[in-house]
Amino acid sequence: MSRKRKSYSAELKARLVLEVLEGNKTLNEIASENEITPKNLQNWKKQFLENMSLAFDKSAVVKEYKEEIATLKKDKDSIAKKLGETIVEKDFLEGKLKSLVSSNKRKALVDTKLNLSLNKQCSLLHMSKST
Repeated sequence: MSRKRKSYSAELKARLVLEVLEGNKTLNEIASENEITPKNLQNWKKQFLENMSLAFDKSAVVKEYKEEIATLKKDKDSIAKKLGETIVEKDFLEGKLKSLVSSNKRKALVDTKLNLSLNKQCSLLHMSKST
């Protein structure tokens, strides 16, 4: 059986990294006291130092995320609109197909060479597969 990986809170990681940066204890001592590997602590320190500028430039990061969210919402709305239009068109064409084309003519519309399965084609044409 595999062991479940331990997860550490961001607060704990930050506290331990700050302790390392203070320099009162060695990295190995801090890791040992907190029962974590020195490598984890090194990685957290590296990550902290790489991202510390974000603490002073939150607005740029927030602005970037807000712009991305707005773009994704526009894309989602556009896709939802297209999907809605497609459903309305499909329903319209299904109704016309049922009322205008006889069952025998619908059978002729089934094409085994299409990427659409035979079952799906029969379902769309409102006819049983056995006919």
